[in-house]
Amino acid sequence: MPERIGNVLSWGSDVEKEAIEQAAKASRLPFVKGHLALMPDAHVGMGATIGSVIPTQGAIVPSSVGVDIGCGMIAAETDLTAARLPDDLDRFLGQVERVVPAGVGQGHSFANRSERQRRTLLAPAYTGASDLSGKQVAKITDQFGTLGSGNHFVEVCLDERDHVWVVLHSGSRGIGNQLATRHIEAAKGLMKKLFISLEDPDLAYLVEDTPEFDAYIADMLWAQDYARANREAMMDAVLAELWGYVGTSRDTSDVGHEIGRTNCHHNYTEQEHHHGHDVWLTRKGAIRARQGDVGVIPGSMGTSSYIVRGLGNPASYFSCSHGAGRRMSRSRARREIALQDFVTSMEGRDWQQGNADQLLDEAPQAYKDIDQVMADQADLVAVEHTLHQILNYKGTT
Repeated sequence: MPERIGNVLSWGSDVEKEAIEQAAKASRLPFVKGHLALMPDAHVGMGATIGSVIPTQGAIVPSSVGVDIGCGMIAAETDLTAARLPDDLDRFLGQVERVVPAGVGQGHSFANRSERQRRTLLAPAYTGASDLSGKQVAKITDQFGTLGSGNHFVEVCLDERDHVWVVLHSGSRGIGNQLATRHIEAAKGLMKKLFISLEDPDLAYLVEDTPEFDAYIADMLWAQDYARANREAMMDAVLAELWGYVGTSRDTSDVGHEIGRTNCHHNYTEQEHHHGHDVWLTRKGAIRARQGDVGVIPGSMGTSSYIVRGLGNPASYFSCSHGAGRRMSRSRARREIALQDFVTSMEGRDWQQGNADQLLDEAPQAYKDIDQVMADQADLVAVEHTLHQILNYKGTT
């Protein structure tokens, strides 16, 4: 059951004091309509706490959505079983790396003009309010269908029935970051101009029915669409490679097929109705979990992930956690986690072990216990499938 701390309702049994204090600052903003819901994976973020759900009226805090607007998860269930897979997926890992570039600033190489034209058609046309440079317009196409870095990943998993799933985590890439940063800085500038003092400067906000607010909403909605379409494009590419990979060692007339797909944001804002009020509901590190909603909650590189169905709990604004949540900062993880412990925790998976030193801050030891997170939110979601990774791919540059 959740614990109420001032105007914060927290589902976490392992949320640090600093995260609670940060969430409390956001909950005291005058336009917050109701309590702030804190998910069990919550941890300190920029401005708003990661793992928070914030209902507002008349204003939005751009940093509460974050700089990776529309970041989220996509999962595809296939009709393949473990018996259909080759014993070794190491070569497939290389194929995923080829079709889904990953890393900071990475985009596609467009030596083939027809490929650039194809991606230009696939990427959502920019219709936002910001003036983009030529370099930014090119980035929209070049980075469409790419993964990014940090905790973004592609995984091949098996569920409790030994059915094969592909799971992917990514967002709106460089363009989403640049648009978000522009509006966060604009909001801070307005606070200074209007002599508005805040407990945290990163809680700078934009007021509804102003040009600044309208510009942010236009860019945010576009970036959310871009992020969703980006995940779809990458999933299409990975599945195409998987069918070919399975077909090279099996009857090529009977390769795998996709059964179903779930694509959900966990950094976004939308208009919703809760507790008798129309609000802008911001989920930063949280997914929607209305009654029957299907969602994807990943663990860390070396733990389970979950396909869940929402229970529609109104106290959480129909929301649940977006993952395990960090328990160590990246710098602390690099200081305290032994490289060999990381490698040992990844046994039984195909992954970029040769780049383990670059991935140390993503080690399972840097994250909260996903099983405890799931237990803490038993009143928010029901588990449909438990997934165990057999392949993990992340950006390392």
